[in-house]
Amino acid sequence: MSAPERLPAPGVSPATPIEELLARGELTVRARIAEASNAVLFCTVTHEGESVDCVYKPIKGERPLWDFPDGNLAQRERAAYLVSEATGWGLVPTTVLRDGPYGEGMVQHWIDAGESPEAELLALVEGEKAGEGWKPVAFAEVGEGRTALLVHADDPRLRRLSVLDAVINNGDRKGGHLLPAPDGRLYGIDHGVTFHTEHKLRTLLWGWAGESLTDEARSALASLADQLADGGPLATRLAELITAVELDAVRARVAHLVRTGTHPKPSGQWPAIPWPPV
Repeated sequence: MSAPERLPAPGVSPATPIEELLARGELTVRARIAEASNAVLFCTVTHEGESVDCVYKPIKGERPLWDFPDGNLAQRERAAYLVSEATGWGLVPTTVLRDGPYGEGMVQHWIDAGESPEAELLALVEGEKAGEGWKPVAFAEVGEGRTALLVHADDPRLRRLSVLDAVINNGDRKGGHLLPAPDGRLYGIDHGVTFHTEHKLRTLLWGWAGESLTDEARSALASLADQLADGGPLATRLAELITAVELDAVRARVAHLVRTGTHPKPSGQWPAIPWPPV
């Protein structure tokens, strides 16, 4: 991988990569996360005396999506992780595909971000200006005929995530999918609704829309373009997870970002903000 392993869990030595532990360890289900729309199980995975908490999403527990007829959520979650790693930013927790107690599914390293982790990244403010250190997104109704301005932090971690979302065509970047970790890193989760061939970007991170990409982002995108070329390492791995036309669409989105050098704007053909937003 191009990025080093992040957020080592207690009991996991540097000699045991998290990906290997998640893929090879014994998976024990601890609880079901009831508020999730699909089957999401909180688990512990143990291998040779080392263990880590994780999330297990069995494919059998996925609800069919009429506009995503190919593949499954688990494969797209793994694909999003691979793209994240290829950027070098490490924005998605380590994610593998493997067999489990309820069949094949996605297993992802659990990030303990505490209660309401999005609070430091999103806010509703009065008036029409975002204020220092914040980027405006849209006006929202807050009851009794009042509106407030939805803003997100002008945070380089969020900015990187907005670029990743544009590449994978994330149709569901909600506030609750943003996890600031105790070590200062930011992770994005829930990438099952991604990689569609049509423009479906739906996110709370529109604050940089139309602005120039950073030099860091341009460099990451140039690297992605190379890795996505026919026979490239990323292209080869993604071809096992998404369709050929979806892979071509990823290449086209990266090429467009490189060519324009700007963050995308809402297309107007698809709701720009997910619901519910958090």
